[in-house]
Amino acid sequence: MTSAALPSLIACDLDGTLVRHDGSVTPRSVAAFAALETAGIPFVFVTGRPPRLMGQIADAFALNGLAVCSNGAYDYDLRARAVVAEYAIDPVTLEKVARGMREAIPGIGLAVEYADSLAADPVYEPWDWDRGVTVERLDEAELWRRPAPKLVGRHPSLSADELLALARPVVGDLVTVYHSNGLRLVEAVAPGVSKADGLARHAARLGVPAERVLAFGDMPNDLSMFGWAGRAFAVGNAHPSVIAAADGVVGSVEEDGVAAFLETLLGA
Repeated sequence: MTSAALPSLIACDLDGTLVRHDGSVTPRSVAAFAALETAGIPFVFVTGRPPRLMGQIADAFALNGLAVCSNGAYDYDLRARAVVAEYAIDPVTLEKVARGMREAIPGIGLAVEYADSLAADPVYEPWDWDRGVTVERLDEAELWRRPAPKLVGRHPSLSADELLALARPVVGDLVTVYHSNGLRLVEAVAPGVSKADGLARHAARLGVPAERVLAFGDMPNDLSMFGWAGRAFAVGNAHPSVIAAADGVVGSVEEDGVAAFLETLLGA
């Protein structure tokens, strides 16, 4: 492939796209992104992970640059391991959204995800991403008092798709509501905040137009990024809505599909 055909920026989701379902990152994937650095092609990880779960990625890739975390709510410096910008839901809106979700989805438990901590109501049920963090149980006045980078809701029985279908009509005009296929989980960030928003901020810093950006993803929270980037590829294990929106499909995360594509892209 000629240099003129190469993208000027590559954006990649992490979990389910680059990080395997057992939480591992393969040496092949690490080598593929190192090759991008050698070739002078910048890249950015655009993830639903909060900053507190980025240590493994910083360790594995040993990279400079920013990551977009919590679905656009944070800009995170990988080398310094520090949040450099936050885009949060204001407390008044947060309380309205919480009330709307509870009315529309009886039995849902709610939590606020900060960079390094998690605060929740008495009903919220922790899940895999909450490992290693103490869930602080707060009363209503305290829980909605601070701006919230991300609001998460978990239900005892409804699927992520079902929760999104119930929540979006009720609170979609107040926040950006989505899911990343967390088990029985729905998520919300501030209005205007999304993976597309975070990617666009990063591309603007580099002076890269959308048409020169190539994105990889697997879940519905990647759809805004797919709509913004010039080209977008789903991994083979992606949600059907993501495959339908993609320009093409690469191998699954278990097959190192992104790494294989990048190897071909660079002529390796």
